[in-house]
Amino acid sequence: MEVVRPEFVPDASLSRADMEELQREIADAAVFADDVPFDATAVCGDDTATDDAQTSLADATDAAIPTEDAPLVAGVDQAFVDDHAVSAVVLLRGGEVVERAYAVEPAAIPYIPGLLSFREGTAILAAFDALSREPDVALVDGSGRIHFREAGIATHVGVTLDLPTVGVAKSLLCGTPRESLGRKLPAGARVAIEADADVATAEPGTRIGDAVQTRQFEHSERYVNPLIVSPGHRVGADTAAEVVLACADGYKLPEPTRLADSYADEVKAEVREELA
Repeated sequence: MEVVRPEFVPDASLSRADMEELQREIADAAVFADDVPFDATAVCGDDTATDDAQTSLADATDAAIPTEDAPLVAGVDQAFVDDHAVSAVVLLRGGEVVERAYAVEPAAIPYIPGLLSFREGTAILAAFDALSREPDVALVDGSGRIHFREAGIATHVGVTLDLPTVGVAKSLLCGTPRESLGRKLPAGARVAIEADADVATAEPGTRIGDAVQTRQFEHSERYVNPLIVSPGHRVGADTAAEVVLACADGYKLPEPTRLADSYADEVKAEVREELA
């Protein structure tokens, strides 16, 4: 998959001020509204698909495409081997894995809250470039619009590739929930996240994403915390939440990013040998 906006390719040599200014430009270029030619609620196919179809990664590259009309959904996750980022992309159609790719790039800067894409973005773009198919939408482990400058890693990647993207984060980077998240929410629940003083580029009160409860313990006082879901690019907040819920196949993480996480762990040993 080719880069459409080369001026937005992450450059770790920039100063922090220049990175933040670039993020403002990315946010200006981002489209936080639907531009996707598919039904979000059916994006991951029949949720009765077998476990074998969901997890047969070993033969994924040559797997048969079950439904020609189903959208291609990419899951993106990262792992680290020493000072290198390993970006893994798993591509699904109709709930079945059809392709996997990964890329390894030096992590040129340390982790800095709000600047994750400059640490990991180069590896993600390289992994997308290694795919033989172009996805219709990508679920990225990290923030999208829920970001200090509305340009998290999902937005940065989405705008650079002009690809519909959704940010799927495990914790809230910024913004204020309209309701308390410190309680047991039922599966399927959503709580809007609003821009606050920490979000410099949006009017206070703007809905920038949602806390989405993908699963929950039914008969226990324990509870599962929600995921923090936000539009990346060419996806609205409602659709972003619907895509994640449609792809949550009994797990907290949606299936595309869950499989990408597993794949990233799988290739770490191979990468470690290559870098030795």
